[in-house]
Amino acid sequence: MDYSMYPRHNVLCIDMRSFYASVECVDRGMDPIKTMLAVVGDPNRSGSIVLAASPALKKTYRVSNVSRFFELPDDPGIIIAPARMERYLNVSLAITKMITTIVPKEAIHVYSVDELWVTLDGTEKLYGSATDAAELIQQRILDQFGIPSAIGIGENKFLAKVVMDIHAKKAANGIAECRYEDIERLLWPVEIGKIWGIGSRLRKHLNRMGIFSLGQLANHPLEQLKKRFGVIGEQLYWHAWGIDLSPVEGDFTKSEQKGYGHGITLLRNYKGSEIPTVLLELCEEACRRARKDQMYGRTIHLSIGYSQETGGGFSRSMSIDAPTNITMSMHQVCMQLFHTFYDGQSEIRRASVALTNLSRDVGIQLSLFEDQRKNNIGYVMDAIREKYGPTAILRASSYTEQGITLERSKKIGGHYA
Repeated sequence: MDYSMYPRHNVLCIDMRSFYASVECVDRGMDPIKTMLAVVGDPNRSGSIVLAASPALKKTYRVSNVSRFFELPDDPGIIIAPARMERYLNVSLAITKMITTIVPKEAIHVYSVDELWVTLDGTEKLYGSATDAAELIQQRILDQFGIPSAIGIGENKFLAKVVMDIHAKKAANGIAECRYEDIERLLWPVEIGKIWGIGSRLRKHLNRMGIFSLGQLANHPLEQLKKRFGVIGEQLYWHAWGIDLSPVEGDFTKSEQKGYGHGITLLRNYKGSEIPTVLLELCEEACRRARKDQMYGRTIHLSIGYSQETGGGFSRSMSIDAPTNITMSMHQVCMQLFHTFYDGQSEIRRASVALTNLSRDVGIQLSLFEDQRKNNIGYVMDAIREKYGPTAILRASSYTEQGITLERSKKIGGHYA
C-alpha cells in the first residue's frame, strides 16, 4: 500500500477505564484500580445488568459488563453501587470541558459517555509530540477527576480507536501508538472479532470465507469483499489497511436528522388492550422532538415485539397525505397499523414508533382549523414541560397502570438517574 497519498494526522482516542465504576470509587474515596466494585442497573432486581465492573473485579472474578447481578460472586469485599446516570453524564461533560482548554472544541469528537477522539494537528509547539500531549491529557484527567484512562494514537480515528482497544488498555502506561508503518506488526495478527466495527454476525461471515485475522482481511481480494458485503466490504478492506478518511475536525454535535423515534422494552408483558396508552406516550415523545426542531413527518412506523414465550412480532409503516407532528394524528395511524397486524393474542414486551420522511415546518399548510388547534396545543404542552419538567403536564392515561412516562422520567438512558 502506498500511504503517501493518504493524510496523516495526530488523533487520540481516549477511553475512561471502567468509567461508571471509576466514578463510584472516586466518590467513595477509593482507588478505582484496586477496589472491587460493580455498578448495577437496579440492585433490587436479581436479573439486572452489571453496567460496569472495576478493573480489580474483572481481574479477580472475570466479571464482564454484560454479566447479571445474580451472577456476581458471593464476596463481601465486592461493593454494589446502584447506577447514577446523571452523575456519570455530569462527570463526562466536565472531562470534555477540561479538554477544550487544551484543544479547540472543533478538534473534539465525543463518541460516547466514556470515550472521545481528540485531534492534535498544529499543537506540537504547545505540547510537543502526540505522545507528550496524550500523557498531559491522561494526567489531567487523573489529577482533576481521579479517573484512569487509556489512549490510542493514530493517523486517523480508526487507527487510534483500534490501537487503544487492542494495545493501550494492556500497556503499563495506558498509551499505545500505531502509524501506517506499524499496522502489519501491531494489528494484522489480531483476530477480526476484536476489531472495532466487526460484530459477531459479520465475524461469522468472514470466518466462513477463511478470514480470521485482520491481516487475512487486508490481503483478501477487494472485489470479492465488495461482491459479498457491498459498501461495507469495501470499508472493511480499507480499514484493514488502516485507511479511514472520516473527518478529524469539525462540528461533530450536528448531524442530519433522518427521523424521530422512541421505543421501550416494557417491564412486564402487556396485553393488546393495554398497548394504546404505551403507544400514545411514545408518539408524544417522538412528536415533541419533531416540534422542537420545527419538523414534520410523512411516514409513520410501528414496531411491536411479542413476549419471549411467544416470540416474533411485526414492523410496519404507513405514509400519510399531509406531513404531521401532531401526537394524536401519529397515534391514530399507529393504532390503525396495530389493529391491522396484531395477531390478537400474543402478549407484548417491546414497542417503538418513528416519524420519518421529514420536511420543514415552514411552508406546511394545515388544511383544517381543528388540526391547527391540535398543533398549537402540542407546542403549549411542550413549553410547559420545557419550563417545569417532563412530568409537569401529562395526559390522564399516563397515570394509569399502563402508563410508562412517570417511571421513565426517573431514568436516563434506561437506568435510574
